[in-house]
Amino acid sequence: MPALFKNQKAQPSHSRLLLWDFDGTLGYREGGMWTASLFEVLQREEPGLEVDIEQLRPYMQRGLPWNEPERPHPHLSTPDAWWASVEPLFAEAYRGVGIPALRANELSRHFRGVYTHLERWRLFDDTLPTLRALAEQGWRQAILSNHVPELRGIVAHLSLDGLVERIFNSAETGYEKPHPRAFEIALQAFGPLEQVWMIGDNYQADVLGAQALGVPGILVRHAHPQAERFAEDLSQVMNLLPKP
Repeated sequence: MPALFKNQKAQPSHSRLLLWDFDGTLGYREGGMWTASLFEVLQREEPGLEVDIEQLRPYMQRGLPWNEPERPHPHLSTPDAWWASVEPLFAEAYRGVGIPALRANELSRHFRGVYTHLERWRLFDDTLPTLRALAEQGWRQAILSNHVPELRGIVAHLSLDGLVERIFNSAETGYEKPHPRAFEIALQAFGPLEQVWMIGDNYQADVLGAQALGVPGILVRHAHPQAERFAEDLSQVMNLLPKP
């Protein structure tokens, strides 16, 4: 087991860290995520077009950075570069439902503003109470997320930045969970740690990704038959963590 977290016994607060996923764990986008945002652009920009949201869904099942976590992308180091890399996927979806290529390209450039609009992002009801309670118990907390470049602004808008010390975002680091480097970057930033836990709603990306480096994981919200530790909501996470 890596030396950074070789001992999982209770330790003083400065060496106890929780890594949190964001989407589906701490927060969510009201109205839906990628397919829903594609559809919202169409409703706003092409209100007379008869397209069902389900026609767009298959196009969002592949090609996004987290769909290929084995392929690092540190070269997409700016928000504009990151979005430019995924806009062709949106244009392909629009062409797939019959929109001419030039117009599809135009529509794809509207996606970013729709998806990242701050007023659409919400925290789950149990997020703030749980993070505050864990902070009182001495846990340090950080976010480790596969996300868009605007995650920091979303976190600040939701008043989470006062509860998490650091944000490690794949759009900035170039590594998507469960890639080992995504976790290593976070762990190395904190230095020697005696306890580290990963908490997220994706069994493969969050739990198995963390366990590959010797970090125990807690699956939340969405059960998986192979998950050793599962909490239906965040308030139950405290029952699965070692006591201080």
